[in-house]
Amino acid sequence: MGVCSIRGHSAESITDEILKIYLSIKDLEDEDILQGNSNYVKNINQKLDELITLPIEDEAAEAILNGYRFNQLFDTIAAFRALYTIKIETEYANTILASNDPWQVLQNFSFYPNYCQLVQTEYQGAELKANDTVVFLGSGPLPLTLMVMCHQHGLKGIGIEQDEQRVELSRKVVDKLGLSNSIKIIHGNHYKLPLSERVELIMIAGQAQPKKEIIEQLAKALPAGTKVSCRIYEKGLRRLLDRSILVDLPANIADEFNESCRIHPQPPVNNTVVFAVKSSAARS
Repeated sequence: MGVCSIRGHSAESITDEILKIYLSIKDLEDEDILQGNSNYVKNINQKLDELITLPIEDEAAEAILNGYRFNQLFDTIAAFRALYTIKIETEYANTILASNDPWQVLQNFSFYPNYCQLVQTEYQGAELKANDTVVFLGSGPLPLTLMVMCHQHGLKGIGIEQDEQRVELSRKVVDKLGLSNSIKIIHGNHYKLPLSERVELIMIAGQAQPKKEIIEQLAKALPAGTKVSCRIYEKGLRRLLDRSILVDLPANIADEFNESCRIHPQPPVNNTVVFAVKSSAARS
């Protein structure tokens, strides 16, 4: 592998750092990340942040990631990041519940500006309007996307979350913020779809996994004309967080969706948003 200059980092040193992060987390149980030594997992996450934010061209990043052919490594790192995000969101959800000014606390959340811009992108990209209903797969303990969408754009939201404890916590937060009439959180996963309600957009979270399985189920279950959006990482080394980019779907599945547009991120947002429309009827 050739050497590339990235603030003094070579491709080899970046590969070594990816491996070090993997080795530091590969034996961790989910509860070690969610409930364990906060400094240990915080330091790993900080190292991961430093790595994925290195200023590197997309082509150079892809060459590095393709050069290290261990899918388990990527899956383990992506799973760690998803669980660490849940840890942070859980802690912040509890902070909101304990506050006398929950909206101020929510707006002070460091990622709040990112979500405001990302939601604006999805609202415009899907051509939504007030009172439309959206579904968010993988809504988590702090369903920020739905909160911002419903509060700022007058939408109705349905969050689907597969962990029962996160479902209960997110329902309490939604109620604390006075959004219970706009947002409903249900227990389940992508196999819950389609719902009985009319839905204008189904959103797939950036860290929702496994994406291939999710897309395959949606291709089978959704009626023709259903709008879908998916948040993916495709810039620089952020691709490390999700190797299942949509272009890797089997042709028979990819053909079930007509991509309408793809909006690339502008700071502070890091996700590309892909919009697509289901092209054929649901299959039995």
